[in-house]
Amino acid sequence: VAFFAPEPRYAVADAVTEFKTMVRELHRAGIEVILDVVYNHTAESGFDGPLLSFKGLDNSGYYSFDPGAHGPDFNRYANVTGCGNSVNLDHPNSLRLVLDALRYWVTEMQVDGFRFDLAVTLGREAGEFEPMGAFFKALMADPVLAGVKLIAEPWDIGPFGYRLGQFPSQWHEINDRYRDTVRAFWRGDGGKMADLATRLMGSRDLFPKNWRSPHTSINYLCYHDGFTLEDLVSYNQRHNQANGEDNRDGHGNNLSNNHGVEGPTLDPRISNLRLQQKRNLIATLLLSQGTPHFLGGDEMGRSQLGNNNAYCQDNQISWVNWQWRPEDERLLAFTRQMVALRASSEVFSNLRLCDDNWNGAQEHCHRVDWYHPDGHLLTAQDWQAPMGQAFAMDIGSLDEEGERWLVLFNASGYDIQFRLPPPAEGMEWVQTIDTATNDGLPFLPDDIKRQVAVGRAHSLKLLERVHPPLDAAGHHAP
Repeated sequence: VAFFAPEPRYAVADAVTEFKTMVRELHRAGIEVILDVVYNHTAESGFDGPLLSFKGLDNSGYYSFDPGAHGPDFNRYANVTGCGNSVNLDHPNSLRLVLDALRYWVTEMQVDGFRFDLAVTLGREAGEFEPMGAFFKALMADPVLAGVKLIAEPWDIGPFGYRLGQFPSQWHEINDRYRDTVRAFWRGDGGKMADLATRLMGSRDLFPKNWRSPHTSINYLCYHDGFTLEDLVSYNQRHNQANGEDNRDGHGNNLSNNHGVEGPTLDPRISNLRLQQKRNLIATLLLSQGTPHFLGGDEMGRSQLGNNNAYCQDNQISWVNWQWRPEDERLLAFTRQMVALRASSEVFSNLRLCDDNWNGAQEHCHRVDWYHPDGHLLTAQDWQAPMGQAFAMDIGSLDEEGERWLVLFNASGYDIQFRLPPPAEGMEWVQTIDTATNDGLPFLPDDIKRQVAVGRAHSLKLLERVHPPLDAAGHHAP
């Protein structure tokens, strides 16, 4: 158990030198490094586990124990992590060790922040989660750690362990509500429009506007625990037989859809629909307020053959296949385009609604309106329609010359005509993204001048408000 040591199996020679070199080169390329840290348990497991470190040094200090009749029952490890033991940061020695390790990774290894696995465990005091407890106060008071990025996995498996939205305001939080809502909407589940709109706007029901940044929400589609994006659209059920637990391990509720065949297929209709759904999911992620998080390989069709708990697989199941199919190359190109679009857009990367006052009064704020496909503003009844699967988001600057976008969502199985809101005097809507096409670039002939656009079945369409092109005389064409 060595919280200060990089994993030597990841290195060719000296792991410390190679790690420092990696961080330096990533920084030169403008890429920050967030380290995923697991301080909630150790490999010593429960009483049947090995004695490697903490058990021999100070078993009763480093670990938590279930309550007994007269204090802790030192014969029963508290197991709020599901891994046999739980590190006790309510003890000064273990708290000091973790803080020293974090400072080491920042000062010596130059990382930019941390993602804390099962972070609720780290905030438990006397067994209960305390969002203003010693661990969080120590981080905020530390001159080295107070300014780094902090990301919480806001749950563990202990009592009242689900704590999404309850961490200190300086923290970002992994938002599984975002994952589940976006998956369910594009799977075709009805009645998800209102919840999707909330997730698109940064989940302000979880992270209040008056004191938490819209970037607090870590939005994601897939994670290292669970299906990859390729498998999410290719399997209805997990296929974890290779893990040796009779397919009992791994999450059973994946909100996935195989679109007709379980696993790989040669049917071009199914393959094309799966690729289109991946474009829908990626586009939604990158058009949402919050901080987007990608599972490595999702941008190029990585599969784990339906295994949604592949931590124990060091073989073709978990390895990245660098032999790309043509559709994988197209998906990567589409992902690059969406990332570039988000980076260049203030609306999608740094929206400021007029009532979003977490950082004081807003100047030059933005607006958002929501439309039914027939052109009227959505009503309360529309939002709650049990079969609602299509709507439009009109988002952008209050300035009539400013940046403004229209996003058409259609998760239904049929084409829908959308009546578009007027763009502004002397301006027009231009299609930018259409996930129904082979590469995500629009080519379908919409009658934009009549303010009508077709949202194809299972598709997202993005339109931008622009000035019409100049004619030969240098005037904007009517």
